[in-house]
Amino acid sequence: MTSSSPVDGPVGGPDGGGHGGGRGRADERLPRPPAFAIPSQTWKEIAHLLANLLVGIVCFVFTLVWLAVGLGLSVTVVGLPLLAVGLRFSRLLGRFERNRARALLSVHIDEPSPLPYQPGSSFLGKLWTSLRDPVGWRATLYALIRLPWSVVTFAITLASLFAAWPVLPWIARGLTHVDRAMVRGLLFPSDELERRIAELESDRGTVVDTAAADLRRIERDLHDGAQARLVALAMGLGLAKEKLEEDPEAAAKMVDEAHGEVKLALQELRDLARGIHPAILTDRGLGPALSALAARCTVPVKVAVELPERPAPAIEGIAYFTVSELLQNTSKHSGARTAEVDVWRTDDRLLIQVRDDGRGGASTDRGSGLAGLAERLGSVDGLFVVDSPSGGPTVVTAELPWHHRTGSAAGAAVARSRRMA
Repeated sequence: MTSSSPVDGPVGGPDGGGHGGGRGRADERLPRPPAFAIPSQTWKEIAHLLANLLVGIVCFVFTLVWLAVGLGLSVTVVGLPLLAVGLRFSRLLGRFERNRARALLSVHIDEPSPLPYQPGSSFLGKLWTSLRDPVGWRATLYALIRLPWSVVTFAITLASLFAAWPVLPWIARGLTHVDRAMVRGLLFPSDELERRIAELESDRGTVVDTAAADLRRIERDLHDGAQARLVALAMGLGLAKEKLEEDPEAAAKMVDEAHGEVKLALQELRDLARGIHPAILTDRGLGPALSALAARCTVPVKVAVELPERPAPAIEGIAYFTVSELLQNTSKHSGARTAEVDVWRTDDRLLIQVRDDGRGGASTDRGSGLAGLAERLGSVDGLFVVDSPSGGPTVVTAELPWHHRTGSAAGAAVARSRRMA
């Protein structure tokens, strides 16, 4: 009889007999190396639950001390500053808890924005800003209500390690779900609201600066252009009046010159009015206005506008002046031979794309005209993207929110069109 080993496998040939009494080839398949039955994420959750007690006691005691002392002394001079300092430390505790949840619970929470201190604000202003800090107060509430839950989680987890370890992963996952909910509910900053407030404040500043710059431009154009021509016209007519009896021929020549000045002044006023808001845009819409704009460009421009209806006048005006400035850049700086303008609507967005086959190299770096366009579009929740590699071509894409035209604006446009007809 031939013996077999559980490791080496059966010995002999296929018929089970031995050949020459030699041993068979050992089976090369080895068992898997030993490993923990509980995954690493579960061990992290268990570590988090066991550390809850120590962290909860420290945070609770610290928060209770500064809160009780600060509230008790709030009737004195030092009470309110103590509360403000305590809220700053609560922010630090909240940051520690967010980092702990990120490392052990895989909960990724962004840090809140710093306190919005106004430049040059007084001590009382900074104190009031600190006392109104919602992030600090939420972290304080988190530290106070965590201690009872920390005691419960520590006791359940420690007992489960010895008495209920087969179901420990499910127990740890259920308890940490509560921890995740508390972290998200109390330590999660209102980033969307803070971001939106910051954007609105920045956009308001951009709009104010843009309006002030437009007013200065209009004032400069009036002062240097039409006003100067009208002053020269008045002086010319005054001299012609004086020479009317002495030298009628010279007076008639001066009146002819004044007539030419009037025509030039009217043309400059028309150009200025077109720069403020072109009449063709108001009366006929974005398609004809962009076609007229392209006809004045020094580069041949192909315009394609596909809009089912007209947007709100403000969006229409921003789109027009965006294309106008882009075509001016194309004429002055690109060295292009041809250009294209496409305008279309996608869902609730108005998209504009201007392409040219110029030398490229356009950028939105600070100080350039494209940077001003990007800021202007950003003030109305728009986007501005420039793709302009060296050597070209240049593709500029602008995106604006689609706002429907109100009935009064649409009716006024139709009435003007009928009057024009």
